[in-house]
Amino acid sequence: MTTTIRRPHPVLIPMCVILALMPSATASAAAHTVDAPGMSPAVSVAGAPVSEDAPGHPWLWPVSEAREVLEPYRAPAHDYGPGHRGMDIAAQPGADVLAPAAGVVAFRGVVVDRPLLTIAHGDGYVTTLEPVVSGLAPGVAVTAGMTVGTVSAGGHAVRGSLHVGVRIDGAYVNPRGLFGTAERAVLLPCCEG
Repeated sequence: MTTTIRRPHPVLIPMCVILALMPSATASAAAHTVDAPGMSPAVSVAGAPVSEDAPGHPWLWPVSEAREVLEPYRAPAHDYGPGHRGMDIAAQPGADVLAPAAGVVAFRGVVVDRPLLTIAHGDGYVTTLEPVVSGLAPGVAVTAGMTVGTVSAGGHAVRGSLHVGVRIDGAYVNPRGLFGTAERAVLLPCCEG
């Protein structure tokens, strides 16, 4: 009598490993943003506000032009879901891009069709700016407000905008709260009479 040993299908083993390594939906849902009327938008990870804990908080806007958010952050429902993992701000092509906080250049290069620059600020905070052309090499230390490149073209950001993405310990967060309080709306009378 012979015994037959059945081996699992070779595709099933890698799929089991991938599924075991994927973060659960509840963990990704725990990272969210907090926006309350009358308060500045806060960045939070797992429900705890962290914007004031950021190195160099409040951060400087990465452009010296008017501060206008053209496309806000939209959290995805899960790690691989649609959303907008950052904010797009008004920035004309060729405008100087400034380091929002002190750090070290972690990456400079082209990803798919867009030039980008990534700065590691410490304590798990990492900023990605795109599309940005820069002459800085990875490992170069930058100070807050230092010119790190110029606005270019490419990627999902519309012409005349700069995408600002921020990760804390690898998780994307709403970057708006890192840049100080939001300007308050001023209501003006609409009619005379």
